[in-house]
Amino acid sequence: MSKNIEQSPEQLRQLIRSGEHQGNTSGFCQGFVQCNLVILPAENAADFLEFCELNPKSCPLIAMSEPGEGNIAKLGADLDIRTDIPRYKVFENGLVTSEVNDISSLWRDDLVAFLLGCSFSFEEALLANGLEVRNVTEERNVPMYITDIDCVPAGPFGGKMVVSMRPFVPADALRAAEICARFPAVHGEPIHYANPQDIGVTDIAQPDYGDAVTIKKGEHPLFWACGVTPQVAIEAAKLPFCITHSPGCMLVTDMKNSDLAVN
Repeated sequence: MSKNIEQSPEQLRQLIRSGEHQGNTSGFCQGFVQCNLVILPAENAADFLEFCELNPKSCPLIAMSEPGEGNIAKLGADLDIRTDIPRYKVFENGLVTSEVNDISSLWRDDLVAFLLGCSFSFEEALLANGLEVRNVTEERNVPMYITDIDCVPAGPFGGKMVVSMRPFVPADALRAAEICARFPAVHGEPIHYANPQDIGVTDIAQPDYGDAVTIKKGEHPLFWACGVTPQVAIEAAKLPFCITHSPGCMLVTDMKNSDLAVN
């Protein structure tokens, strides 16, 4: 599906809800906050909230629902967490058992949704400052990698940090870091530049999630903490049941990215 720069988040959510858009959301609805999703039983919510608070770079919390609540009003008036993400992953005992486009039939009154900041939001700021974002240029899902960096555990949740990557020459990498530092609610400044082996990424051409992108001569990979990190924590926790977004398939909200910036 081609990107329509005039498309509103509500229009895109309607296309997702109807099944007309089932791909990743990078580059869509520029100017609006996109969110990672974790849904789990209320009995696990306090531990997961603590995990987010202890690992704010990977898990910047935008919103949290009440048990059984499928809509969070501040994210969008016409928004349904159960239908408005292009693809969901369903976990049972830490294993992915299915990927689906609608979770209405799986919804329960005890489920709590966590919406976490996404790097797709800060991509707009990078583009606005004249920096190329390679996954947007190449119309691919951003590459994501599991590192050897330990998250701070909370209850059953722990595991390794996941990072997203965009390549830059050194001068542009510095500019990107300065720009993203203004957006702590969507992962903030990068955590590492160049030498991916230093953070346990052994093959930059083979991401664990998403798609590989071109790294040109003179460029090096720049890494940000990523909201797919909770999926690694969920695998480690082995909860009987939970749901996440599929990497790259985000909830596009009516919140403005500009509202998240800090001076």
